[in-house]
Amino acid sequence: MKKIEAIIKPFKLDDVKEALVEIGITGMTVSDVKGYGRQQGHSELYRGAEYIVDFLAKVKIEVVVNDEDVEQTINAIIESSKTGKIGDGKIFVTPLDEVVRIRTEQRGSEAV
Repeated sequence: MKKIEAIIKPFKLDDVKEALVEIGITGMTVSDVKGYGRQQGHSELYRGAEYIVDFLAKVKIEVVVNDEDVEQTINAIIESSKTGKIGDGKIFVTPLDEVVRIRTEQRGSEAV
């Protein structure tokens, strides 16, 4: 099993969710996050004073999939979130040793 974390632009969340549902991903965790990379933030004017906004609003999506579903999941996220502009985001894939569903105590793939 793998955990896939995707950091994307907030306005792309619904598109990504729809793409994941289409390929059979029924569960995900979504968090509002802030960060910066190559965008390096931007400057804004407020009441005549200029200030730097270092951290930009992003959304982090986390899904757990079986090994055979990793590439399909990555491709769905890319196709549904890509704008071709700087700041589209990143995808991180990490191995999972164990998953446990608390209610039923199921483990492994059954718990996903």
